[in-house]
Amino acid sequence: MRTEVDGGVLTVTLDRPKANAIDVATSHALYEAFDRLRRDDTLRVAVLTGAGERFFSAGWDLKAAAEGEAIDADHGPGGFAGLTELFDLDKPVIAAVNGLALGGGFELALAADLVVAAEPAEFALTEVTLGMVADSGGALRLPRRLPPAIATELLLTGRRMPAAEAAHWGLANRVVPAAELLDEARALAHRIVAAAPLAVAAVKEITRQTAHLDLATAYHHLRTGDLPAYRAMLTSTDAQEGPRAFAEKRPPRWTGR
Repeated sequence: MRTEVDGGVLTVTLDRPKANAIDVATSHALYEAFDRLRRDDTLRVAVLTGAGERFFSAGWDLKAAAEGEAIDADHGPGGFAGLTELFDLDKPVIAAVNGLALGGGFELALAADLVVAAEPAEFALTEVTLGMVADSGGALRLPRRLPPAIATELLLTGRRMPAAEAAHWGLANRVVPAAELLDEARALAHRIVAAAPLAVAAVKEITRQTAHLDLATAYHHLRTGDLPAYRAMLTSTDAQEGPRAFAEKRPPRWTGR
């Protein structure tokens, strides 16, 4: 795994030839990267991608499994791949899917906030073909993101979904030529960096805490519930700076306070 930083964007690259498969050690390393994103105020967004052209990630490292790594091994505080159970991260993650996202690789992409896919990318939950279940988010997140029949088909058959179809169903925000993938994902990341950091955190918090609620209950929770990022945004100097900068026709100067 490799990391680099540019202008508030942390790029995390899975680099485990040949298939960028994920074992326990890699899950812990990925968690450390996402925890760095969470703790470092100079970092605003992460872009997650895979090395090479063929695989984003083939998911769980089956060679490690064959050598004794348990199916229910402890992958650390963020769950499998360091992100699939990291529920309190209030900074966005963009998956730049460069190739095949299979099994846990697809589950990792589903755990991201946004997905930019290369044209050759494909997505599949292959667990049932291996005698397992997509229990690192696939069986939970996919039915929330797709029409029930489509999600069930993917879960029961392991068929590969091309990038264009993923975009059709809203799983991918955009599909671009492979050569443009990282530039497009980083451009999207920098657009988020240009927004107010407390407002971005509030968006993530609100959507996370209200997605399961009906609209009236969601409004009630927004007005009265435990939403510290939202409350911090309401009373922030950034919430005053935005309108002031607009009126003065200048770029805002965010402080995150």
